[in-house]
Amino acid sequence: MVSCMASTKKVTVTIPEDLLDEIRSEAAERGLSAYVAEALRFKRDRDRLRELSGWLQEEHGPLSEEERTAAFEELEDLDAEHERRRTAGKHDAGESA
Repeated sequence: MVSCMASTKKVTVTIPEDLLDEIRSEAAERGLSAYVAEALRFKRDRDRLRELSGWLQEEHGPLSEEERTAAFEELEDLDAEHERRRTAGKHDAGESA
């Protein structure tokens, strides 16, 4: 995992209590701030991808059903690979402990 030393700024946000409870339990190891920062980066990246997708559809037209199916299959393969690496990383970390 690559870590960079970026400057940070403390902010105040309001989060529904039930959601905060869930997030705290999931974020316990890495911390709430890291979890929220990762979630915000993910959301920002999705927004950018949605913008790019819209632009590409304006330029080249909508995807055919065949192209859409192929794209979703590729995403499923990427998700499976990500999960495999995440699981292998946890397994490797457990061996060194």
